[in-house]
Amino acid sequence: MFVDRVEIKVKAGNGGDGCVSFRRLRYIPKGGPDGGDGGDGGSVTIQAMNGVNNLAGLAQHKFWRATDGQNGQGSNRTGRGGKDVLIQVPPGTIVMDAEKGFVIKDLAHDGEQLVATRGGRGGKGNARFKTATNRAPREATSGKPGESRKFILELQVIADVGLIGKPNAGKSTLLSRLSHARPEIADYPFTTKFPNLGLVQLDLERSFVMADIPGLIEGAHAGVGLGHEFLRHVERAGILVHLVEPCPQDETDPIQNYRSIREELTKYNPQFSERPELVVVTKAELPGAAELRDSLKQEIGRDVFLISAVTGQGLSVLTNAISRQLEATP
Repeated sequence: MFVDRVEIKVKAGNGGDGCVSFRRLRYIPKGGPDGGDGGDGGSVTIQAMNGVNNLAGLAQHKFWRATDGQNGQGSNRTGRGGKDVLIQVPPGTIVMDAEKGFVIKDLAHDGEQLVATRGGRGGKGNARFKTATNRAPREATSGKPGESRKFILELQVIADVGLIGKPNAGKSTLLSRLSHARPEIADYPFTTKFPNLGLVQLDLERSFVMADIPGLIEGAHAGVGLGHEFLRHVERAGILVHLVEPCPQDETDPIQNYRSIREELTKYNPQFSERPELVVVTKAELPGAAELRDSLKQEIGRDVFLISAVTGQGLSVLTNAISRQLEATP
C-alpha cells in the first residue's frame, strides 16, 4: 500500500515530580534535605531516512507518545528521563501543522529531522531549596507536561526526472525499460495509481532517478479525479519528460492533449511553465507517430523525440538528452 499523506498526533512525555526527602541516618542527626529532581520527559522527533518509501507505516499508527520522566527519590537521586521516540519518514516529506495548515519543515534530504514535541522538564526536589535560613525545606515542584500536537505529513516524491502525460501514454512502460522498476502495466487508463521510482544507470559514473507520475486529466489542478494527489509529486522533479501518444484510446487529439496537460500544470503552479521539459512522442511503431512528432515540433518550436519502449527505438537518444539537460539544469 502506498500512502503519501497522513495525519498523526504526537505527545511528548511529562516530566517527573521532584521529591521531598530528608537524610535520616543513626549517626547523622541533622542530615538535611536530600530529595532529588524528577527526570525529563521523552521527546518525539521526525526524521527523514533513505530506505523508507512512503508513509504507509504511519497509516495504522497515528498516535505517538514518548514515555514520562520518573519522579525524584531520596539520597539526591534524580528520576530516570523518559525515552525519546523517533518517527522515520521518506526524504521529501513535508511536516505541516494540522490545525492551522502552515508548513513547519520540509524534510527533503536523508538525515534531516524535526523535534516535533519536546518532553516536559522534571520538577525540582527539596534539596534545591535549601538555604542558610531554610535548612529543612518541605517544598518541591511538579514536573512540566510534555507538548502535544497534531501534524499532517505529506510526501512529495523526489526525482531528477518526472514522466508526465495522459493516462496510457506509456510512462510506466518507459520506466520499466530504462530502469529495474517494475510498475503495474496494463491496457486500461489509470493503471498507475501512485508514483513509481526507478534508477536509470547510463554508465559507471552517470545515473538519474526517474519518477512515473500517474496520468493527469483535464481539471486536475482543481482536484478533479486525484489531481492534487498526483500534481504535488511533479513539484520535486528536476526536469519533466512529457509523453504524448499518437493514437489515444479515447480518440482525442494528441496535440490538444499536450496543450491540456501544460495548462493543468501552469494552473496548479505557475512555476511549472519555467521547468525544463523534453517532449516525447511514444509508441513509434504505430501509424501516424512520425507525423505527430513533426506537428508537435512545429507547435512548440523545439525538438521532439520519437521513441518506442517496445522496440527500443530512440531510447538511447532520449536518455542522453535527459543527461545533458540535467547537467545544464541547476
